[in-house]
Amino acid sequence: MRIGVYYFGGWAGTNALAEDANSDWARTAPTHLTRRLVEEFPEREPIWGWRDDSLEIMERQIDLAADSGIDFFAFCWYWRDDRGPLNHQKIETDPLHVALNLYLKARNNHRLKFCLLIANHQGFEIIGIENWTQAAKCWLPYLTHKQYVTVEGKPLIIIFNPAGAGAECFAALTSEAESASLPGIAVAGCGVGSAVSGCTHVTRYNVIPNRPGESEPHKFSELHAANKAAWSGSREQPCIPIVTAGWDKRPWEGPAGLKQTPGWYFPDRSPDQVAHALREADAWMEAHSDRTTAERIILVYAWNEFGEGGYIAPTRGDAEGKYLEAIRLLVKYPL
Repeated sequence: MRIGVYYFGGWAGTNALAEDANSDWARTAPTHLTRRLVEEFPEREPIWGWRDDSLEIMERQIDLAADSGIDFFAFCWYWRDDRGPLNHQKIETDPLHVALNLYLKARNNHRLKFCLLIANHQGFEIIGIENWTQAAKCWLPYLTHKQYVTVEGKPLIIIFNPAGAGAECFAALTSEAESASLPGIAVAGCGVGSAVSGCTHVTRYNVIPNRPGESEPHKFSELHAANKAAWSGSREQPCIPIVTAGWDKRPWEGPAGLKQTPGWYFPDRSPDQVAHALREADAWMEAHSDRTTAERIILVYAWNEFGEGGYIAPTRGDAEGKYLEAIRLLVKYPL
């Protein structure tokens, strides 16, 4: 199996409360750090600190992932529609893309491949054929990079909310790719997206059983069961199975968070449980080889979703990197 992990870029830039005299914690904080995360969940702080916006830290993360048998980072990529003609040129300075830019500059990026997860949701949705064409032009330098992930020789793009695009937009994406002498695009739609619309594969960002407004603990086994139920696929649309490594977004809930609505959380996760979920995804691919990718790709949510509780990167609470060690042993000694 080839394991890819989602990489969230919210750990750079300037926090919205940086100038607040009552928020000392925020003065040097990245964009998505919250008071709740700092004060109530300090064990989630990465071993390199809350910020990931240096080349040294990116190179350290690449080595940690590669040494653990992980094959690639799937970087979350965000469209900024400011209605200006140079939108794509401003992307390099966007805090949410700092990590991707650092990866491209990393001296050791030959050890770990990468691809894009297009966060096509509210606030960042790519609307209309013109914007999709412009976005595709932005993506070409990534898609033609020697370290970019391919499926059957085609660059892989994962689309969050592919329903917001459609056949015409995906056709424009394919056209731009072919203009760069690429053999086409492998488009994996998260959750929805038919073959007719242009999605060649199906996957998820994560699968979370939940009742909004009800803040209550549940077992990790329930979380895994919900993800396992999403492994489907067909010969026409192969599935890239998703394994969700955790979910507990309490740091982002309420006024001391990001004002998100409370929901279910799954506090009993462990390295063994995550490894077991990966092992089951591998077994599913073995049993359904005609419904998954020939490359046997599995996606994991996530490398560093510290605010949402989905992370396998080493933290103060896991300084020895037990999640990564569990994955390394699984890859080295598969059943």
